Amino acid sequence: MAGIDDVARLAGVSTATVSRALSGRGHVSPASKAKVEEAAARLGYVVSSSASSLASGRTRNVGVVVPFLNRWFFSSVLEGVQQALLRTGYDLTLYNLAGDGDERATVFEQFLLRRRVDAVIAISLELTEAEVNRLHELGKPLVGVGGPIPGVRTLIIDDVAVARLATEHLLGLGHRRIAHIGGDLEFDLDFHLPTNRRLGYEAALRDAGIEPDPARFAPADFTIRGGYHAAKQLLGAPHDRPTAIFAASDEMAIGSILAARDLGMVVPRDVSIIGVDDHDLSDFFGLTTVAQFPRVQGEQAVELLMDELEPGHADAEPSATPLPFELRVRSSTARPAE
Repeated sequence: MAGIDDVARLAGVSTATVSRALSGRGHVSPASKAKVEEAAARLGYVVSSSASSLASGRTRNVGVVVPFLNRWFFSSVLEGVQQALLRTGYDLTLYNLAGDGDERATVFEQFLLRRRVDAVIAISLELTEAEVNRLHELGKPLVGVGGPIPGVRTLIIDDVAVARLATEHLLGLGHRRIAHIGGDLEFDLDFHLPTNRRLGYEAALRDAGIEPDPARFAPADFTIRGGYHAAKQLLGAPHDRPTAIFAASDEMAIGSILAARDLGMVVPRDVSIIGVDDHDLSDFFGLTTVAQFPRVQGEQAVELLMDELEPGHADAEPSATPLPFELRVRSSTARPAE
């Protein structure tokens, strides 16, 4: 069986270069990396993960914790994380906390504290001080995505500003009767995303001299089905019905488009609809939205983590890095007909 020395001789490089090239750790020129990979392929050489772990004290495995897997946003962030980890030579262990509170306690008090992962990425989870401290005590770097966590490098989205941008787009078109489909209490947990998006919506209305009407708010569950039923509730009134809807997610906005069509309405002639996310289906539905680039969020989280994990990188102070977002105007919004 070929060893690392054989690969080094065939490629004409040092064993250290072979190690860096095949492990993804440290800098190797593209030419040298190509030579090493070709030599390893010819010899049938595969890096031993167990030997690598023993030598480095690393498992080259990152634990990723998410609150839901059956939501497009979370799966998209996770896709970005997975692709970025793959490029850096790391595996991923996924922990889905969709169950009860006991699951979260088990993950943070047992699984993540065992030395089976080198670091942790928490997606849309507002970690407690105790959870953060226990991970730091074991020397496990930690990066958060979604909102600020004291003592942790995080990527944050300004949900108030996102909602303002969406609502101001509708106001700019001349809409005054603007409804909002937001999250119910089940989703108003970590980082209070539904509350913050409702606050941004209401602030934009007040800045335009419009007092928010509680009757124009409908809670839903961030799904197409939930948005469908909420929009039917808002659009079913024969009098003074909204001319526009701001939904706190694209899935709920798509549900709203389907509900409007089933009520015999034409989007955007009878009602304009805007969402948040830039879902993969948003272009198909012609949905105007505020894009927040979830896959890029996952990639950036890995970049922050590598700053702390890889040798030669300076320790960075905990900080909150703002995430980009932008308005993408499509055919679901227009000036009101009246």
